[in-house]
Formats: sequence, C-alpha cells, structure tokens
Amino acid sequence: MSIYNYNSNNQYSSNQSLDVFVSKVMRQVFTKMFLAMVITAISAYMVLSVPALAKFIFTNSWVYWGLLIGEIVMVIALSASINKLSNAGATALFYLYSVLNGMTLSCIVLVYTAASIALTFAITAGVFATMAIYGYVTKSDLTKFGSFMMMALFGLIICIVVNLFMHSSTLEWIISFAGVVIFIGLTAWDVQKIKRMAAMSDYNSAGKIATIGALSLYLDFINLFLYLLRFFGSSRD
Repeated sequence: MSIYNYNSNNQYSSNQSLDVFVSKVMRQVFTKMFLAMVITAISAYMVLSVPALAKFIFTNSWVYWGLLIGEIVMVIALSASINKLSNAGATALFYLYSVLNGMTLSCIVLVYTAASIALTFAITAGVFATMAIYGYVTKSDLTKFGSFMMMALFGLIICIVVNLFMHSSTLEWIISFAGVVIFIGLTAWDVQKIKRMAAMSDYNSAGKIATIGALSLYLDFINLFLYLLRFFGSSRD
C-alpha cells in the first residue's frame, strides 16, 4: 500500500495527507526517543541506588566492557534486522538497549557534579532541538553534508582508537571538539533523512521507521551530550 493511497481517502488533498502522515511518524520518532531517554535515566538511577551493583559493574572491567560490547551488538542487530523484526520486537530491542546504556552511563555521576551534568544536559537539549528543527524545515538537501559527517565520524573513531595508545591530552580536546561538531551536523541530517523515509513509507512500516529513527536521534543526543560534558562538566575532585 503506498502512502498516497493510504491517505487519499480522507478529507485532505494528497499533499496535505502526506504532511499529516509524515508529522505523525515524526511524533512517534520523538516520543520513542524521549521514552528511551527516560528509561536510560531510570536505569542509571537504579544502578547508583544499589552500591553493590555499581561496584560490581565499575570494579570489574570485564562486566563493563561486556555491557559496552552488548550495546554495540544490539545496535548492529537492530539496524540490520529492522525489516525482519516485528514493530513490537524492534521497539523492545531499542528499549533494552537504552537500559544497558543507562547502566554504563551511570558512571558519569561518579565523575562529574550533578549541577554540571544538568547544565550540560540543558545545553545539549537546546542545541539538539535547534538542529532537529532545522533538519525538519530546511529545503536544502543535506545528503552530501550528511555523507561528509559520516566520513568524519569514521575518522573520529580512528582518532579515538589511536589516542587510546598515545594518551595525548591535546588530541583528546581535538576529538571532543570534533565530536560536538559532527553530532550537531548528524542531528540535522538524521532528522531530514527520517522525514524522507517517512514520506516514502506506508502505514504498515511507519512503526519500524519510528523505531530506527528514534535510535539514530537517541545516539546523536547521547554522543553530543557526552562530548559537551567534556567542556562543561565539573569534576567531583
């Protein structure tokens, strides 16, 4: 069933119907993303509320790295199998990922002050919202820009791996600045890409598009937050 046929029976014109449908899908995207953020926060709080659990995770490197590897595997599995999974299955996998992410991210509360974390979160939310709105309303094609940002992201990953051995504070700051720029750009591109995916989809695939779109924006937000935290975070020491 095409999106045109899906909407052609209501009171709107085809273009109006398309806009309504796309807006509905985008609301689902941001709703799922918001719920995932809430689940992440609750998961982090639960870990910190049980000192024995927090100690087990952060004093046993194999546990912490196991969680990180599990997150990577889940993201890859969800992205690769989105068309094979049911809408409910894809959504459940996304929320499970947000639980694991909350468990690993809970360590930032042990490193940074609560006030600086709250400030950084507010800054991240403002920047993210601005770029999301831009990505949604702009008439410019961000495809080439997005491709450049993806190449820059791969370069960033390589620099991170290299710095694991170099331990260069200068390179660390360069990586942090580049990370902020890259994920600001990816936010606008991802929103436009999701909007176009919604416009070319039909009613039956809307839920899956909302899930994979929410995952993309969730990753953009989290990474932007973590890189900004290196600039605005205040150490507890």
